[in-house]
Amino acid sequence: MIKRLFSGKINSITLAALLVALSSLVSRFLGIFRDRILAGEFGAGDTLDVYYAAFRIPDFIFNMLVLGALSAGFIPIFSNLLKTRDGKSTKEMRIKNKEAWNLASNILNVLALALIVISFLLITFSPYLSKLIVPGFSPDKQALVARLTMIMYLSPIFLGISSVFGGILQSFKRFFVYSLSPILYNIGIIIGALFFVPIWGVFGLAWGVVLGTFLHMLVQIPMVFKLGYSYKPIIDLKNKYFKKISIMMVPRTLSLAIAQINFLVITVMASSLESGSLAVFNFANNLQSFPIGIFGISFAVAAFPVLSSVAFDKKKLIENVSHVFRQIIFFIIPATVLMLALRAQVVRVILGTGQFGWQDTVATIDALSFFTISLFAQASIPLLVRVFYARHNSKTPFFIGLVSIAINIILSYYLPKIEVAQTIIDPSGLRVVEYFPLGVAGLALAFSIANIVNFVLLWIVLKFELGSMDEKRIFISISKFSVSAIAAGIIVQAMENYIAPIVDMERFWGISTQMIIAGTSGVLVYVAFCSLLKSEELFNFWHSIKRRLPGQKIETGDQGEARGI
Repeated sequence: MIKRLFSGKINSITLAALLVALSSLVSRFLGIFRDRILAGEFGAGDTLDVYYAAFRIPDFIFNMLVLGALSAGFIPIFSNLLKTRDGKSTKEMRIKNKEAWNLASNILNVLALALIVISFLLITFSPYLSKLIVPGFSPDKQALVARLTMIMYLSPIFLGISSVFGGILQSFKRFFVYSLSPILYNIGIIIGALFFVPIWGVFGLAWGVVLGTFLHMLVQIPMVFKLGYSYKPIIDLKNKYFKKISIMMVPRTLSLAIAQINFLVITVMASSLESGSLAVFNFANNLQSFPIGIFGISFAVAAFPVLSSVAFDKKKLIENVSHVFRQIIFFIIPATVLMLALRAQVVRVILGTGQFGWQDTVATIDALSFFTISLFAQASIPLLVRVFYARHNSKTPFFIGLVSIAINIILSYYLPKIEVAQTIIDPSGLRVVEYFPLGVAGLALAFSIANIVNFVLLWIVLKFELGSMDEKRIFISISKFSVSAIAAGIIVQAMENYIAPIVDMERFWGISTQMIIAGTSGVLVYVAFCSLLKSEELFNFWHSIKRRLPGQKIETGDQGEARGI
């Protein structure tokens, strides 16, 4: 059973997405545990501002050189080169897929060499770069950002190698091992927070990130070699497939670069706001990323190999896109309602400990509220973008991304300055209306608006390219989800009011009890209403689970059906 889980091929999109989602769920819970440790130990203040700022340049490098090449070109081309995905032996797989393995080695060597050289050069200029990305920080904080960044420059190297291996595993549809890597990444950071920080202080956080990326890479290596990979020390820039990947990755790389520049701009602007703003933005972003990672990205990753195989068959492509999109929205609509209804409880339970005070809590709740309104767009964009990549079109997402990022940057400049009315109670007990700037919440609102624009433009262009996007079927499904989610939201609010007087809302157990009971009630009501409304997506999801339960017969005749189409 364990052997089959590790090495078994997964053809069903829904099942593959479920597996990736479950591992993502574990990883996200570890991420929550990580954030709770960081919030309790340091609070939303200078230390975590420095820590999150130090991520920016290493992330920029990784997105520029790695994600562009892999997401836009490597996986589709590598998949097409594979002669067999299910050989009887490692030797057979190695021989039959020799051309694909040579391409993998070529990409791996070029990426690793480029990352090492660029990281070494940027280490030299770290003190100057830190002054550019956090101009609002004091000189001491800027110097600390530079020193942490120097350590974190190791992480793009490990992640670059790991991402090539991950691309190979996705092409072979070995999603289980691939899905373990983010779990080990978070474990590495947690080890850094728990064991390295007491020894090296804040530098322990940076070394925890490096450990996490190393584990991210390490866990994938055995399965990649078992699939037949044989490392070759080759660098062939004239290889026709390498050239094709290079051409395909340019627009995607530019798109990712713009997105990273956007985060750099947010970092610059957050550095000029009150202390802890950058930490609050990242905490709220991590919380809202929970459902996006579990549902949006998981389904997009699982669907990509199938989308690539039917990319130029419009009918099959639309069927797949509609199916996966509806499954994503099936999960993301109730997640949005629950996140909005329980945002205060979520922030207090997950982050409200130690040095993370009430002011930090309120700021994070406000930012999370604005992030949540665009969950549907953020969860759907990974799928829509991959449709373009599967059709070897990385230019369109680039230009659309350019527009949305420009909107984000403009709004990020103005929205934090907008003043909103808040009612406060003065020392005498009187209610007084005062006006406060949106601050970091304005950055979250700008981020959400830009993502909604991105989603709308991607959808419109795809409709022009493909014709019908199965809108009628999608509209019917979304109507059922929305009615069910509204009912769930009403129940959640009612249960909140019912539980609050019974438990001690000043205690962790009291808030947790309220959140769990109200949230569970909402989920049950949502599922019940979807069942009553005969939601196709609910039954598809249940069928995908049921046919993998012990003792259930699995039909494997039609590969189209096996993929969950």
